Amino acid sequence: MAVLLWLAGVYLRIPVLVAPPLAPFIGDELALTQALTGALTTLPILMLAIGSMPGSLAIARIGPRNTLALAMVIMVIGSAGRGLMPDTLTLMIASAVMGIGVSMMQPSLPALLPRWLEPHHLALGSAIYMNGMLMGEFIGAGITLPVLMPLLDNSWRATLLAWSLPGLLIAAALFLPKRDRAKPLRKVAWLPDWHNPLTLKIGLLLGLSGSLFFGLNAYMGNLLQHQGQFDKLPDALFWYNLAQVFASLIMLKMARYWVGRRGVIATLASISLLGAIGAVMLTRFLAMAGLSTGLVELVTSMDMTVAWALLALVLVYLVLGMFLDPLGVMLLTLPVFLPVFHALNMDLIWIGVLVVKLIEVGLLTPPVGMNVYVVKSVVGDQVALGTVFKGLLWFLLCEALLLLLLSSFPQLALWLPNLVS
Repeated sequence: MAVLLWLAGVYLRIPVLVAPPLAPFIGDELALTQALTGALTTLPILMLAIGSMPGSLAIARIGPRNTLALAMVIMVIGSAGRGLMPDTLTLMIASAVMGIGVSMMQPSLPALLPRWLEPHHLALGSAIYMNGMLMGEFIGAGITLPVLMPLLDNSWRATLLAWSLPGLLIAAALFLPKRDRAKPLRKVAWLPDWHNPLTLKIGLLLGLSGSLFFGLNAYMGNLLQHQGQFDKLPDALFWYNLAQVFASLIMLKMARYWVGRRGVIATLASISLLGAIGAVMLTRFLAMAGLSTGLVELVTSMDMTVAWALLALVLVYLVLGMFLDPLGVMLLTLPVFLPVFHALNMDLIWIGVLVVKLIEVGLLTPPVGMNVYVVKSVVGDQVALGTVFKGLLWFLLCEALLLLLLSSFPQLALWLPNLVS
């Protein structure tokens, strides 16, 4: 069972992390832009947020073992399919399918542990499959170019197939162990407990670590290319992902001592957050990574209209505004969006007014809704938090109407600035 847990953990990461070393070769053959080349890694990561809920539902209905096997089959179909797709559109669809499979695997493994292991072995079981995940990161990104690809005549398509197909054997082997402990006696809830503050905390921690790790893997090729050191990509990916191996060995040793300890997580999360803020504020990093340039190229190639750009802006700010403070949202988004707005000749004063209104909406929307908690602190226990949120619906409706008017009639925002100028 330990071997199966480890192998399943490996295949949580190998399908995703083989993309960064192969991305330059895929991009050359299919003439992908920098943005689309990075999407080979980032699109499956985006699917983690979309496919996790169906994964939880499947666990509640058919059990964690069956869900894990089904998810691995979906992952193999998408991952192997990437090596067979003839054009960009089908390649991205296959990447999304693979990401959904990986996202369903993610909640299946921790749900499977109580079915296979004694309670006092759960921490060790978690460390085993997490060690597999970290080893999968190193194996996929670190040895693909120097070891596997030369053995397959430098074919990126054959390399994808070679990494993907063994997953079917692991999916079949999951049914070998007969142990099935701690089966639930009643219907299992599959929706997240949004009232539990741990839900938000764990989500933010996972989002932070994932965005840092996968983001750098996805755009490392572009970063080195802008520095004129593209030939160092195999070494850079190897050593960057090898660090995960040392971290996993430490986890295996310290798993029993770190479970439930907040200090370690808080310290490492703080260091990671400082690094993330530094990377975002140093716009030269974004330029070297080619993200802004890639988005402009993508917008130009798609003949994107102003309406679609506004829709993207609204959706991004509505989602981020639910979880981040206004300064954090602007630091994360403006270095990316501004080149796109310039390319579409959009008035930046108009955009600034829209951004302010969107941030105001973010201050009112759950689960964070900073202004809501300010009101709650004033009224105390006299009014329930849910009642405060319900009372905001009319204000949100007015904000939505105002945003619609400002988007449809830019002169409402530009009349006074134009008069002054």
